[in-house]
Amino acid sequence: MAPDIQALLGANPSADSITVFLKDLAQHSNTSLTAPEVKSYSDAVYFNYNPLGISFLFIPQNGYKPAKGLKREHLTEDSLLAFSTYPMSKWCLSLSPEASASNVSSIEISLTTTGKDFVSCLGEPDRKGGGAGPSSGSIGIWCEWSKHGIMVEFGGDEARGPQAWERGKDAMWRVITVFSPKQE
Repeated sequence: MAPDIQALLGANPSADSITVFLKDLAQHSNTSLTAPEVKSYSDAVYFNYNPLGISFLFIPQNGYKPAKGLKREHLTEDSLLAFSTYPMSKWCLSLSPEASASNVSSIEISLTTTGKDFVSCLGEPDRKGGGAGPSSGSIGIWCEWSKHGIMVEFGGDEARGPQAWERGKDAMWRVITVFSPKQE
């Protein structure tokens, strides 16, 4: 089972917890751990580990503005994105049992977890969108459960175009974003 992804939130890019997590992922994917593709903006820095199917979003702290010679100690992880190329066949996300629809403390995610699976465990999403427009030009449906710190983007034909919300229950996840839960 993969390490607790949510425990990585708030760490800086050089944290031991992130290094251990990445080495574990590399081992599960039979991929060597290489330097990330770094995309730096004035308000965010992405560390993309494409072969591992994961990206970290770091936020500059204390007025730091990323530039050349990036100072990792001035960055804090804000969120993590797992893509359907993520090498773990099954993994779990911790939940607040009192906030989950089924009073469970975690949700097990596999490559075939569908919209229906997420809703039956997490309840109706706090926010949702996408799916409108012609299937060739629309974005897929997405759902966010703010109190759990989970946003899911769904892929496939079921997640796009007219009636996407009616068919979306059968859509499989494409991207899962994990962030700090929002308190009500």
